[in-house]
Order: sequence, then structure tokens, then C-alpha cells
Amino acid sequence: MKSSDFLIKLNKEGKLEIVESSEQMSLSYEKKGIECREVANLAFNNGYFESAITQSYYSMYNNVLSLFFKCGIKCENHSAAAIILKEFFSQKELYFAFLKAKGERIDKQYYVTPSQNNPATKESAKEMISAALEFNPQMVVFKNNLKLEEIKRIREKIRGILQPEKKK
Repeated sequence: MKSSDFLIKLNKEGKLEIVESSEQMSLSYEKKGIECREVANLAFNNGYFESAITQSYYSMYNNVLSLFFKCGIKCENHSAAAIILKEFFSQKELYFAFLKAKGERIDKQYYVTPSQNNPATKESAKEMISAALEFNPQMVVFKNNLKLEEIKRIREKIRGILQPEKKK
């Protein structure tokens, strides 16, 4: 399935929409990202490495959602969030970091040893926390530097795929 077909499907399900931009929602998700990062550190310091990995990922995901709400994009799908980050925001480096973290989170959250490809260790949790500590500030800087014209262009590109009949 092409990414545009996938995004259209999510739109029909109400999981991906162009909405009113909301600085308040954006800041709320940014705060939620900070809380997840702090919980990841608490989990790590107490030996809960799987939870540290999961919370590190969610700190990243919440920062992506923060970007989206600033731009008036509601996205309730992790894979779609990655696609949008890459294809509409042209953030390939952040996309690859996010995709890797997503894979780690899925492996650690949904599979238990010995089914996991590589079980959570102190080192893997430390790497994930470091990845989040690198990703999150980059995402915030990118979000804060976006210009209104760029946001309009991105929204129109997404709208063009989701609602081609409304395209200007």
C-alpha cells in the first residue's frame, strides 16, 4: 500500500485530519514529552529497562504530536506520524531516528523474552534515552523555527492527498 493510500484510509477512519492549529495542544504534548522522558529516567534508574525504552519512545512521539498540533494536524497513528515527518516536513534524519525508536518500542513493549529480537538491557535502554535526548530538542527547535508560510504549504500538501476534491 502506498503511503498516500494509507493516509487516506486513516483519514476516512478519523485518525488523520487537518484541524485548527493549537499552540495550547502543541505545548501540552511538548510537556507530555518531557514527562515521558523523566519517567524513562526513573524507570532506568530502578532497573525497568523495557519501560525506559517505551517511555523514551513516547517522549519522542509526543514531541512529533506537538509539531503536528502547531501545524493543525491530528494524527493518531504512529506509522503515519513517521510518514508525515519524512514526506511532508522533509525531516529525514528525524524520521530515521523516530522510526528506529518506534521499532525498539514495539519489540520491547509487545514481545517478551525469548520472542524479542534483542531483549531490553541496561545498555539498550541507555541508548534509547540518549536517542530521545538528542531527538526531542531537535524536534522542538524545528517546530519553533517553522514559518507560517511553511505550515500553510504543508497543510495544503496533506489536504491535497486527503481531500483532493477540495484542492485549490
